Amino acid sequence: MASSIGMMDSAYFVGRNEILTWINARLQINLSRVEEAASGAVQCQMMDMTHPGVVPIHKVNFDAKTEYDMIQNYKVLQDVFNKLKINKHVEVNRLVKGRPLDNLEFLQWLKRYCDSVNGGIMNENYNPVERRCKGGKERSIKGAQKMSKSLQSNNYSHSGLGDGIGNNKLSGTKQGKSTAVAGSVNSSVEIQALKEEMTDLKLSVDLLEKERDFYFAKLRDVEIICQTPELENIPLAVAIKKILYAADEKESVLAEAQEIISQSLDMGEAEYTDDDH
Repeated sequence: MASSIGMMDSAYFVGRNEILTWINARLQINLSRVEEAASGAVQCQMMDMTHPGVVPIHKVNFDAKTEYDMIQNYKVLQDVFNKLKINKHVEVNRLVKGRPLDNLEFLQWLKRYCDSVNGGIMNENYNPVERRCKGGKERSIKGAQKMSKSLQSNNYSHSGLGDGIGNNKLSGTKQGKSTAVAGSVNSSVEIQALKEEMTDLKLSVDLLEKERDFYFAKLRDVEIICQTPELENIPLAVAIKKILYAADEKESVLAEAQEIISQSLDMGEAEYTDDDH
């Protein structure tokens, strides 16, 4: 099944929002962009849900941030593909870079594959949150983060024991800087929002270009069939070519094509009647 999912398959025209909704609903997470799945953990868990017991979930790092940790997740995923005899090469170097289109295409393929196995029906006995708790490094990393936060809070509390007079002297300076900091934060938020919008627009353009190429290829196939010597003078082929080669959009072109077919049918009926007589 996996090898039959080509780039022009309808799977690759599933939109970003549909993919995110599918992932969030099944894994009980809250992704807002497809590149957030670049670590490979989502893909591993989707395979874990589709093929229970096949994925060594204890090896999956659900908090992978570095490319090294992400690559380890994709190694787990590729091993699962090999075990299930799924002929799918994973473009790890592209995926870990967080490129939106590369990650979207891989998730589109994954959705098509999972739907082909279980018919799109969720495994009701699968608990995604509980399975993530069995991940290889998630718990230890969270523990380290908590310890780090604790140390930071202790440092802040000790620094607050200094001279009160010195703090009063600094208060005026801090208040003066607060407005500038707030303005800088607002600008950063706006820049990030614009970057996300640009990413979405680029993704939309890429998808539209792919859709254009898909339909162009279909029309080209139709044209080649209509140009074969045995068929090119058949009324139906003539009518189709009339539409294909129309210079601009005109209702009369469709009417003319329909007229060619209609005349052909009338002639066929007349010949059939003559033969009966």
